[in-house]
Amino acid sequence: MRKLFVICIVFLFVLILLKRKDMTWRQSVLRAVYPVIMLKGKFFASEKDSKENKQNIQPQVSFYSLHAITNSGDSLSFEVFRGKKVLLVNTASDCGYTAQYDELEKLHQRYKDKLVILAFPANDFKEQEKEDDNSIAQFCKINYGVTFSLMKKTKVIKGDGQHEVFHWLSDATRNGWCTQAPLWNFSKYLVNEQGVLTRFYSQNISPLDQRVISAIE
Repeated sequence: MRKLFVICIVFLFVLILLKRKDMTWRQSVLRAVYPVIMLKGKFFASEKDSKENKQNIQPQVSFYSLHAITNSGDSLSFEVFRGKKVLLVNTASDCGYTAQYDELEKLHQRYKDKLVILAFPANDFKEQEKEDDNSIAQFCKINYGVTFSLMKKTKVIKGDGQHEVFHWLSDATRNGWCTQAPLWNFSKYLVNEQGVLTRFYSQNISPLDQRVISAIE
């Protein structure tokens, strides 16, 4: 009984250390165990975790014809992205992969002269993004120092209400080849400087994975 008591005390102490001031208990624990969660993608990634446009198939609908609404409510024309790579990510604040916000910010700081990162918060997977746009922006800034572009909360999975950007990303009649909608929060799509969709990476692939870095460089 004494041994069990000691174990419980140690467990509670560890939990207290894990708790972050501006995060829920769940968010704090998920951030702490994130490196373990990512071991699957690092050592056991499957074919569905990464797709490549090896034939450089051109889109049938221009990427630069797309628009999105930013977190602050401004209209954003993708025309301004000509000549730069663009990484588009569907995100959530209450997910096991939420720590990728930190990795995305590191990627942004390293390549911001040549790469644009667009985050699209969505509540499509297990309702892991229930907050409003203002709360999402505050969460990202306070906990992960996010300075890359956040879009207005939207729907990214296929079906009625799917955002036009993710319709383009997951419809081969538009982007030329890819039919893959996000598999979970933090699925990633890379578009090159000419507006061609070149890669898809699932949530299991870190934004700092060498496969992503090589595609950017």
